[in-house]
Amino acid sequence: MLLDRLARATASVVLSIMVLAASPAAAADDPDLIFRKSTVFRFLTPNDKLATYGLDDPAVEGVACHYTLPEKGGIAGTFGVAEQVSDISLACRQYGPITFKEKFAQGDVVFSERRSFIFKKMQIVRGCDTKRNVLVYMVYSDKLIEGSPKNSTSTVPIAPWGGSGEVQKCADWLKG
Repeated sequence: MLLDRLARATASVVLSIMVLAASPAAAADDPDLIFRKSTVFRFLTPNDKLATYGLDDPAVEGVACHYTLPEKGGIAGTFGVAEQVSDISLACRQYGPITFKEKFAQGDVVFSERRSFIFKKMQIVRGCDTKRNVLVYMVYSDKLIEGSPKNSTSTVPIAPWGGSGEVQKCADWLKG
C-alpha cells in the first residue's frame, strides 16, 4: 500500500516535470525562426533538421545574432525529450547604430535555451574586447555533469552608422 502511494507520487512528480519542461518560453524571449532544412529523413516521424534563428541583443540596440542548430526528429524529438547535440554555429552583426541600453558584465547571458529534457542548455553570452572596442559573442552548451567544448564565436566591431561619426565604447558600459 505504501509502495503504491509512493509510486503514484513519483509518477505525478515526473509528469509535472515533463509538463513544465515541455512548456514554451515567454514569447518576448523567443528568437525568430528564419528557416529549417531537413538533414535526415525519418519515415513516419519528423525529420532531423537544421534550424536558423535570429535574435536581437537585449542590452545592445543595433546588434542581431543568428545561430543555426540541429533539431532531432523521430519520436523523442517529437515529444521534446531527445538530447540535442552541441553543434551550434553563431554569427552576430551590426544592423543599425549601436546604443547600449544598460551596463553589462563580461560573459553576461544574451539568450539561453534548454537542449535536453532536464540537464543540458545552450547559451549565447556577450563580452567586450576593450582594447579593440569590439563586442564578442560566444555560443556553447553546458550540462549539469559534463559540458561540451564545442562552441562558436562571433565579433561585432562598434562602427559609426549612417552620417553619425559618433561611436560608443563598450568599455564604458562594463560593470565593475
